[in-house]
Amino acid sequence: MDKRQWGALMLAGLLILPLASCGKKAPNGSASSEPGSASPPNEPSISVIAPVDPEPGHPYSNPLTGEGLEEDISDQRPVAVMFNNLKKALPQIGISHADVLYEIEAEGGITRIMGVYQNLEGAGDLGSVRSARDYYVNLALGHDAIYVHAGGSPQAYDAFDSWGVTHIDFVNGPYGNMCWRDPDRRKTAGLEHSLLTSSEKILAQMPSRFRLDHETGYTVGWTFDQTPPAGGQKAGHLQVPFSRYKTGLFEYIDAEARYCVSQHIDGADLPLLEGADSEQLTVKNVLVLYTDVNRVKGDDKGRMEVRTTGTGDGLLCRDGQVYEITWQRDNRNGCYAFLDQSGKPIPLGVGSSYINIVGTSSQVTWEE
Repeated sequence: MDKRQWGALMLAGLLILPLASCGKKAPNGSASSEPGSASPPNEPSISVIAPVDPEPGHPYSNPLTGEGLEEDISDQRPVAVMFNNLKKALPQIGISHADVLYEIEAEGGITRIMGVYQNLEGAGDLGSVRSARDYYVNLALGHDAIYVHAGGSPQAYDAFDSWGVTHIDFVNGPYGNMCWRDPDRRKTAGLEHSLLTSSEKILAQMPSRFRLDHETGYTVGWTFDQTPPAGGQKAGHLQVPFSRYKTGLFEYIDAEARYCVSQHIDGADLPLLEGADSEQLTVKNVLVLYTDVNRVKGDDKGRMEVRTTGTGDGLLCRDGQVYEITWQRDNRNGCYAFLDQSGKPIPLGVGSSYINIVGTSSQVTWEE
């Protein structure tokens, strides 16, 4: 069956975790130093989509979630953090506070996750922090974010230099006071998987030279609505294969109107936990964006190159329904746009989003 057809096919050999509700607790939970092409930096793109109306009773809204706020933070630059997702380094800490999570293959079948925080205050400890890849740098730039990482690939360092990206590098930068090695993780997972930071340290020590507000005209451009659009098909369970090592698993919990996030990783089905409290991660929206994902030619580490601009097919899951969509991104200085089958922006549910970016051959499946 073609992945773009509506269906109830389950990926052979994998089982969705039988979770009755979220909040399941389970197992315990980087820094690689790699040396540092591209076109010169451009001005941030300006979306033609009007900002979303705030939730009733609130004068403002979070531009990444649509959630109502009492103060306007839409002009504030977000912070993007590069998270480890190796099995032995789980769980991640602080991941549940992210407004948006992006997951893409790194190399050897493993994935990394980038969390984007419109307001980092109160997120607490964060980690373990891992190294950058150029396509994550690209996506962080689209959010006009301050990007936090620990080392990176040669392609990532080329991107930092060529695109003028604001970033905090815990390996090749003067930011040692912002991070530390967790002794327990150092024993159980190894030195490179033990690097932590915190929202308090980042905010307190943010370099004064960094621009903290968006430039005039910048907007994310996403739309939100409490009511799901028409035309969806029931999708209570979704499986998103990245590689033989990793498949994303999402189960809709009707009572919470959110998706519990799990993963089949390195042969085991595991809930994706928040390390601070061992609660399972939940999100309002799950998106799948199909694109070109290939190995970098001549790269001895097997790193990937990922197309993040142009257009492509995709899926949006919200409120227990799945919609066929098209994604569009004109250049690296803007965010993705999510369009329905008529080419109009499709509204996300009010809340956090998990964005899976996979190859065009990925056999994503779902069932009621």
